Amino acid sequence: MKIRIVKLLFSSLIFTGAFGQEKWDLRQCVEYALKNNISVRQADLQIRFAQLELQQSKLALYPGANFSSSAGYSSGRNQDPTTFGLITTGYTFNNTTLQASIDLFNWFSKRNTVAVKDLDLKATEAGVEKAKNDVALNVAVAYLQVLLAKEQITLAQAQVALSRSNYESTRKQVDAGKLPELNAANLESILASDSSSLVSAGVSASQLLLQLKVLLNLDPAVSFDIVTPPVNLIPVESLADLQPDAVYNLAMANMPQQKVDELNLMAALKSVKATKGSMYPNLSLFGSLGTSYNNRAREIKSKTQVVAPVGTVTVNGTPYQVFPLDPFDVYTYGKISYFDQANQNFRQSIGVNISVPILNGGSLRTAWQRSKLNVKQVELRKEQNSFTLKQDIYKAYNDAVAAMQKFNANKKTVESSQKAYDFATKRYELGLLSTYDLVTTQTNLAQAKSQLLYSQYDYVFKMKLLEFYKGQGLKL
Repeated sequence: MKIRIVKLLFSSLIFTGAFGQEKWDLRQCVEYALKNNISVRQADLQIRFAQLELQQSKLALYPGANFSSSAGYSSGRNQDPTTFGLITTGYTFNNTTLQASIDLFNWFSKRNTVAVKDLDLKATEAGVEKAKNDVALNVAVAYLQVLLAKEQITLAQAQVALSRSNYESTRKQVDAGKLPELNAANLESILASDSSSLVSAGVSASQLLLQLKVLLNLDPAVSFDIVTPPVNLIPVESLADLQPDAVYNLAMANMPQQKVDELNLMAALKSVKATKGSMYPNLSLFGSLGTSYNNRAREIKSKTQVVAPVGTVTVNGTPYQVFPLDPFDVYTYGKISYFDQANQNFRQSIGVNISVPILNGGSLRTAWQRSKLNVKQVELRKEQNSFTLKQDIYKAYNDAVAAMQKFNANKKTVESSQKAYDFATKRYELGLLSTYDLVTTQTNLAQAKSQLLYSQYDYVFKMKLLEFYKGQGLKL
C-alpha cells in the first residue's frame, strides 16, 4: 500500500498539466529565447543607440543653421535701435536673426568620426549576434539537462519495475515457504528506496524545466514541456572533422566575438585620425540675415513749404516782421509699419572663419594620445580573446576525447554488470545466492547504467560545445 501511495504521489508531481500541451523542440526553444530573452533585447537596444550616434555624426557634416527671434519692452535711458540716439522713452521691439555656418575643411575629422560610428554600429550588431549565440548555447545546455533528467526518470522507472519484479517473485517463494521472510523484507526496502529515487528524479526534472523557462523568459505558470528525442539519435559530428586547428580557423572567421574585436580595432584606428584632425586649424564659412522693429520709429509722411516770419525789427519805433527770401519745408511724421521696418532694417553678412587651436590646456593633444593608447588596448584585448578562444577549443577537444573514452568504457561496464546480474538472478532463483549478493549486483547494474547515461550525455554535450565553436549553430 505504501508503494502504491508513493507511485500515485510521483504521478501527480510529474504528469499534472502534461496532457493537452504542445511540446517544443530545441529549435522552437531557441527561436523563442532569441525573441524574448532580456539579454538579447537589451543588446538590441544598443544597436538603436549606435544607429542614433551614426545618424548624428552624419548630420554633423551638413551646414548648421539657427533662427532666433526676440520681442520685448524697454524703458529708461536707452539707445534707439533705429536712430541710434539716446532716448528715455519706453518702446517695444522685435529682433529676428537667421545664422548659418558650414565647415569647409577640418582635416577629415568629421568624416573619420562618421567612420568610427559606423564601425561602432557594426561591432554592436556583431555583439548582438554574440549575445544570441550565448543564449542559444545556454538554452541548448538547459535542454540537454532536461533530457538527461527525463532519461533518469525512465531509468528510475525501469529500476522500480525490476525491484518490484524481484520483490513479487521472492514474495511468492516466501509465501510458499521456500525462502525466509528476511529476503522479502530486504527486497521491499530496496523497492521503497528505488521508488523514492523515482520521485526525486521527477522533482529534479521539474526544477530543470523551470530553469529552462527562465532562460526563455517564459511565464512559470504556463504549461510547458519539451520533445525528448533519444540521446542516441542526437546528431554528433565525427571527432576527425573537429580537429582543434580546423575548428579554431572556423571560429576566427565565424564567431561574433572575433568580429567584434576586429571592428573595434578598426574603429580605434579611425578615432586616432579624428582626434588628430581636431588639433589642426578649422576653416568654415558663415553667414547671417537679420532685421529689427521698434514701435517708436518714425518716418516723414508729408512735406509743406511755408513762408513764416523768422523775427522782427523795429524801425523808428515801429516793429516790422522779417520773412525769409525762400520758403522752408515743414515735415509731418508718422509711425513706420512692421513690414516696412523689417524691409528697411534688413541686414546681411557673410564671411570666412578660421579657428586655430593654440593653448587649450593640452586637452586636444591628450585626447589624441589617449586614442593611440586605446588602439594598443584594443589590440591586446583582441589578442587575449583569440588566445582564450584557442585555449577553450583545445580544452573542448580534449574534454570531448575524454568523454568519448569514458562513454565507451561505461558501455563495457554496463555489459559486464548486466551479465553479472543475469547470472546472479539465476543463482538466486535456484537458492544458490543470498539476497544481499543479489541486491549488490542489482545496485552495481543500476549504478553502471546511471554512469553510462551521464557519460553519454556528457559526451554529446562536449561534442556539441566543440561544434559550437565552429560558429555554425547547434543541432539536436
